[in-house]
Amino acid sequence: MGPIVLALVLVVLAWRYRLGRIVHERRPAWYWYLTGYPVAAVRVLASWRKVSQLNDLSVTHKPTRAVLGGLAVKGEALRPIAPRISFPRPMPNGLSVVVRLHPGQTPVPFLVAADALAHAWRMFAVRVTSPERGVVHLVATAADPLANSGTAPPSASASLLTALVGLLENGRAWAMDFRRVPHWLIVGATRSGKSTLLARLITELAPQPVALIGIDCKGGMELGVFTPRLSALATNRREALAVLSVLVVDMQDRMRTCRIAGVRSIWDLPEDERPIPVVVIVDEIAELFLTSGSKEERAEAEQCSTYLLRLAQLGAALGLHLVIAGQRVGSDLGPGITALRAQLGGRVCHRVNDPGTAEMTLGDINKDAAVVAQSITPDERGVAVTASDDGGWVRGRSHLTTVADAKEAAMRYADMTPNIPGLPRALEAIDGEEGTA
Repeated sequence: MGPIVLALVLVVLAWRYRLGRIVHERRPAWYWYLTGYPVAAVRVLASWRKVSQLNDLSVTHKPTRAVLGGLAVKGEALRPIAPRISFPRPMPNGLSVVVRLHPGQTPVPFLVAADALAHAWRMFAVRVTSPERGVVHLVATAADPLANSGTAPPSASASLLTALVGLLENGRAWAMDFRRVPHWLIVGATRSGKSTLLARLITELAPQPVALIGIDCKGGMELGVFTPRLSALATNRREALAVLSVLVVDMQDRMRTCRIAGVRSIWDLPEDERPIPVVVIVDEIAELFLTSGSKEERAEAEQCSTYLLRLAQLGAALGLHLVIAGQRVGSDLGPGITALRAQLGGRVCHRVNDPGTAEMTLGDINKDAAVVAQSITPDERGVAVTASDDGGWVRGRSHLTTVADAKEAAMRYADMTPNIPGLPRALEAIDGEEGTA
């Protein structure tokens, strides 16, 4: 054995039994690029033809006839032809492959074969997307990127109306950008991570020049910890109705201001004339819509639904944004919920107790996203499928935000709480009526 070969063997052994473990513990990304990716890339290229054939991803050319000597006979099927793939490109926690489909092929068989591809390539998961016709994009992740998303400090560098709430499965930061997607729907069963996401969202928006308004018809149990940073907190339906009516009036004032200035959005106004953006967080939408059947309660619920729908339809350009959250969302909450859902372009679905809620949240945007959301297990707290109005979807996990963190952020930025004209008076009027009763 030559000295060069011996040296290489020694390096491989040292990497295998000592250096590799140290690098894997301290620099997992380096370990993946140096060891995991090359092995995975070879495995993908070597197994592609066989995997394609076993999972019906190949096509078979069948000529109508063939010539055998001087006799024309029916042709037999030739060997399967696998779709052409690109060389696997490395990613921080996996690799990506672009597949060029044969004429007549669709992405559906690739969606069905995703688990089989992950097993064949010994990867954690394979996600299938089709960014354009005739092309399928396979993204394989080596390990669950959401297993240890952990905690993260508030991001003071985030741009206005953008909240960095967690980590996405593709390794990127999970950002909720209200300038791009003005309104959001967030659903999740008890202990699924919905409240943690809301807490993280408010904690991220707290240091920004934004008015935060809470509607929590469970007596303020969830959003009450943010009271110092909230411009208003409605704890029952009557208070919510008063708050929403003031916001609708404020919306009309903003429309008038834009009309006089000859602009179509508050963002086109000079900064010193621009009204402050408002984010309304509604926790447990079912408590706002469901009634005991009395005429008065039904009227209040219908009026709340109408106000929310108006804010959703007209508020985006006027700096009025909605975050609607709940354990379930269905047609049993009334006809207004479907119309409201259509205006909420941003969607987040945690683990839910019924398929109807996942379908209601994600089905009208992407059917595959609804299926993936239903596969989230109780052990995956904080994991959710997020989809936006562009039709794309990805799994993500919110950063853990404790009650102590939420209270601390609310107190720290309490002096940034703006006053929305009319809100204190409206809530005081409700308190006066209840005290008189």
